Parts: sequence; structure tokens; C-alpha cells
Amino acid sequence: MTPREALARLQAGNARFVDGESHVPTVQKSVLAGLADGQQPWATILGCSDSRVSPEIIFDAGLGELFVVRVAGNVLGPSINGTLQYAGTHLHTPLFVVLGHEGCGAVDAALASRFRGAEHKRRIEILLEHIVPALDGLDASRPHDELLHDAVEANVRRTVASLYSALEAAENLADRGMMLVGAVYDLASGRVRFLT
Repeated sequence: MTPREALARLQAGNARFVDGESHVPTVQKSVLAGLADGQQPWATILGCSDSRVSPEIIFDAGLGELFVVRVAGNVLGPSINGTLQYAGTHLHTPLFVVLGHEGCGAVDAALASRFRGAEHKRRIEILLEHIVPALDGLDASRPHDELLHDAVEANVRRTVASLYSALEAAENLADRGMMLVGAVYDLASGRVRFLT
């Protein structure tokens, strides 16, 4: 499967999800038995841990189709980078997606930290350190909902840029015919907006 075919498949699956016509309502035992022998996911998703944003559901994908990494704020760190490298090197997924979502609590906490001086527990602060740089250039005087919308997209774009800037990732994308895209999920409509 090519990266573009994988992207089209995500878009079609999300359209079915939005229209209430999902193909994967349950998992049958025969599917589980087949997956016990190994996995061949066609996309790797780095998404937020938010319980309302399950990639398998919003992309109408079954078990074994997506390799999913979830962490609050869809941020990068050593373990996340290693997991993504594993997906490219060993699973050969053609498509990588950084998936943020509207109303992200981690991004909202980063906004509070950056623009209102809010303090958080130590480990949360470590997480937010990965998000705060994405907020450079945002206008803190805008209404909160608009600012959060812009911050979510900026965070996704920064994560995508960070992945592109890693020499090994750039080589893998070029040499293996892989694609990396950013996307934002809308909690109210269920739509995923792919960023260009």
C-alpha cells in the first residue's frame, strides 16, 4: 500500500465514521486468530491520550490495521521517537500521522503555563515543555477558544516538523516511500482535518 492509498483509506474510514456507517462494529474470533501470527499495520498514528479520540474508531479501522502511540498532547520524547522508528523500520507502515484534537487539555495547560503563569505538578511541567515552544507567535489576546484552536494546530505542526528534522526520519521517508502528515480531530463533528 502506498502512503497516498493509506491516507485515502483513513479519509474514507473517517467519512464512514462520521456518517454512522462504520465497517468495524465488533471483532470476530477469526480476526483475532489471524492477528496472533503478526501485524501489518498500514498507518502509524501518534495521537493524544484523550479518551474521546480513539484512532481505531474515528478512522473505522480494525485491530492490526493501525500502529497507535498515544501520549497527552501528542508530544515527542525518547520513548515515543523509538516507537515511531520501530514502526518505520520493522513494521514498514507507509503513513505516519500526528493527530491532535480540538479542546486538548494538555495544550490548554501549556497555554495557561505560557500566558497566565499557571504552575503544574513536576511531571506535567515536563510534558508541557514539549508543547510550550509551539505557542511562539500566537496572539494571547484572542478569545480563548480561538487561541486554543490555533495552539492545537501549532502543536501538531511543530511535532511534524520535529519528526521531519530528525535525519533518520527524513531518510526513512525518502528511501522507503513513506509519508508524514499532521491532522486535527474535531470532538463535536467527528471529522479529521488533515493539515497541508
